[in-house]
Amino acid sequence: MFHNMTISKKLYSGFFIMIAIIIIITSIGIMKVNYIDTTLQDIVEVNSVKQRYAINFRGSVHDRAIAIRDLVLSSNKDDDLFKKSYENIKKLEDYYAKSAEPLKAIFKESLNVDDKEKEILARINNTEAKTLPMITKIIELKSNNQDEEAKDLLLTQAKESLRTWLNDINEFIDYEENKNQIATPKAREVASSFSYIMISVLIVSLIIGVLIAFLISNQIISSVTKVQIGLQNFFDFLNKKTKNSAMIDLNSKDEFGDMAQTINSNIHSIEIGIKQDEEFVNDIARFAKQIGSGNLVAKISKDTQTKSLLELKEILTNMQNELEQSIAKNIPTLLSVLESFKKHDFTAKFPDAHSKVAVAINQLGNVISTLLNQSLSVGKTLESSSASLIENVNELNLSANEAAASLEETAAALEQITGTVKSNSNNVAKMSGFANEVNSSAKEGQELAKSTSAAMTEISQQVNTINDAISIIDQIAFQTNILSLNAAVEAATAGEAGKGFAVVAAEVRNLANRSAEAAREIKNIVEQATSKATYGKTISDKMSKGYEELIINIDKTTDIIQDIAKASKEQEIGIYQINDAINLLDKQTQKNANIASQTRDIAVKNDSIAKEMVSDLSNKKF
Repeated sequence: MFHNMTISKKLYSGFFIMIAIIIIITSIGIMKVNYIDTTLQDIVEVNSVKQRYAINFRGSVHDRAIAIRDLVLSSNKDDDLFKKSYENIKKLEDYYAKSAEPLKAIFKESLNVDDKEKEILARINNTEAKTLPMITKIIELKSNNQDEEAKDLLLTQAKESLRTWLNDINEFIDYEENKNQIATPKAREVASSFSYIMISVLIVSLIIGVLIAFLISNQIISSVTKVQIGLQNFFDFLNKKTKNSAMIDLNSKDEFGDMAQTINSNIHSIEIGIKQDEEFVNDIARFAKQIGSGNLVAKISKDTQTKSLLELKEILTNMQNELEQSIAKNIPTLLSVLESFKKHDFTAKFPDAHSKVAVAINQLGNVISTLLNQSLSVGKTLESSSASLIENVNELNLSANEAAASLEETAAALEQITGTVKSNSNNVAKMSGFANEVNSSAKEGQELAKSTSAAMTEISQQVNTINDAISIIDQIAFQTNILSLNAAVEAATAGEAGKGFAVVAAEVRNLANRSAEAAREIKNIVEQATSKATYGKTISDKMSKGYEELIINIDKTTDIIQDIAKASKEQEIGIYQINDAINLLDKQTQKNANIASQTRDIAVKNDSIAKEMVSDLSNKKF
């Protein structure tokens, strides 16, 4: 029922259901009280009034019969008894007429009047119409001193007519009394059943209210638990405890459902980004290993969406291009050429040389080969100055050795640069991964913590709304209690006729007290829910503080990247050392050229020494 509702709609629905139940209870109470009020009104204001008028009729007819008897028994019309009796007859006729007028109005308006009452009243009116002329005739006969005729009329006709008149009036009085006797038990029965109905409806209402509160709170707790489990699985994935992240299994359409969909979307995109970054970092490690092994033409094949890793890729690619253009494509091949030079084999060449160092070494080999060729040519022509030529050749050998030593230093510097590049690559890969993970986790965690805190605040506001509604229910119960007390006072004032209504008032007061007690119990439950929401908000605030500490870790990662920058400076110094070694080698080559020039001048005089030099040069490859 509440699965596809938002949290606010769930709370409002529960509130409106409780209000509807209260309205139903109040409506039932009003219907029953109106029925009782109508019944009592019929008894007190209609039936009793008709009965009272009928009693007035009976008193008037009974007293007139006595007055007529006294009038007939008087001695003459001038007798005081006659006059007094005549006067009483007139007064009783007026008294009868005053009661007959409102009774006719009641029958005319048909206020709780049935056919039996109409029949009895019709007989009363017929008997009255027959009897009144007889009374008038008796008075007239007595006034004319016709005592016997008046007495005979009284005994033979008027007496029986008066008795019939009284019997009809008594029948009417008894009938109204029977109606009251029938209506009173019905009113009492309604009052008794009203108590049970109100208690039953109240119990059902309490059960429905508790069930609604349980369903709403259970759905909210279930949603919070699923979101918590989903976040914990995501954090385990971020902390490398699991290989894959799990989505939040929540399909509700409330605020928690929307939040779960947003989190799932972010988890999916972050998971793809992290896996892509891991593949990129592994490719960076492969690239670093190949560069460390001397393959300076290695390339980074993987790609990433992380800005810092893209910057790292650009830096490494530029560094690889610089190394390839400045040193060589393959360091082991370069070292092999230098090793051949060390062994006096100057025929070795670096294939497809394009880098500066490789071209320079090839040129060096060519220059040395040219020099050796020149020396060989000069040695063949030198015969007279062999001693000087040998010394020059020895010095030339010494210079070549120094050049080889310089080249060895160059190789060592290159190895150091390779180690530094490898170390920098590893550090950059690790730090970039750390920075990416910590940065993503911190931002995502802060957003989630803020969303959770806002949701808890909204829950607290909705609970406060329920508290206000419960206060209104409590006030209604209090006012109902006051009304029942007033009703009890009115019933007591009514005396015996209000006893049944007093019972109803007492039951209404009891129901009002029970409603107030139920409102207090619901208020306690809502206060507990408020406490839980406050506790959840406190946890969210602590989570926000934890993410602030993660940002500090990002600063530490920045320091490590600065260390990598220092290592790059050391690489630059190593490259400068290589340049110095190459310059020294060039100087030695110039020196050899000068010695070769001196040898040319002495060659003619040192033929024998030239032969020995030729023999020595024949052992070298160039």
